[in-house]
Amino acid sequence: MDGAAFRERVTEAKRTELARLGSGPLLLALTHGEPTARRVLEAAADSEHAAHTTFSRWADDEDDQRARRAFAAVADREREHRERVLAALPAADEAYEPNDGGLLHEYLRGRVGAIRRAAAGMVGRGLVVDRTHSQVISFFVDEGAAARVELFRDLREETEAGTERGLDLLETLCANEDDWADARAVAEYTVQIAYDDYADGLRGLEMDPASVC
Repeated sequence: MDGAAFRERVTEAKRTELARLGSGPLLLALTHGEPTARRVLEAAADSEHAAHTTFSRWADDEDDQRARRAFAAVADREREHRERVLAALPAADEAYEPNDGGLLHEYLRGRVGAIRRAAAGMVGRGLVVDRTHSQVISFFVDEGAAARVELFRDLREETEAGTERGLDLLETLCANEDDWADARAVAEYTVQIAYDDYADGLRGLEMDPASVC
């Protein structure tokens, strides 16, 4: 298997979940039913902050040098993304302090080994974040906020580049089909966790995730 085939198989296996994560109700779930510009930006900042923390921890304790370098690069990117999102927030009396954690990152931080971390954090999460960025872009298009649209288009492109780097990394790390199968399992489960969190958020708003996409 190669990276392109891996991505295709993961995407096909989680087609329904990814499609629903890329639908309009996503922002309702992420903002607890209050999709204002500020709440959308705060949710985005939270996501970037949590990712920075996750990849920083991996870069500190990863044994494989190739993976360590990749994780450090993602950590730097996520820190920069967080700061760019925070800079786009409307003026307020107090600066926003992003929140860490969440079910997705709880799962990611429990992964051990370069293959599982690359598959879950760089590929599985990358596929999820691509759908999130798509919805944030659409939101700010509707708001007529051109600068924020361009910001999230840039973040989406940079995240996609990171996903591709994760696929390239898996090609160097996976020595056999068992490795690829292990990678696929954690990548798909990452998408599933993100979807389950989204679905629970909609149910908390008394919405059926299967009927609103």
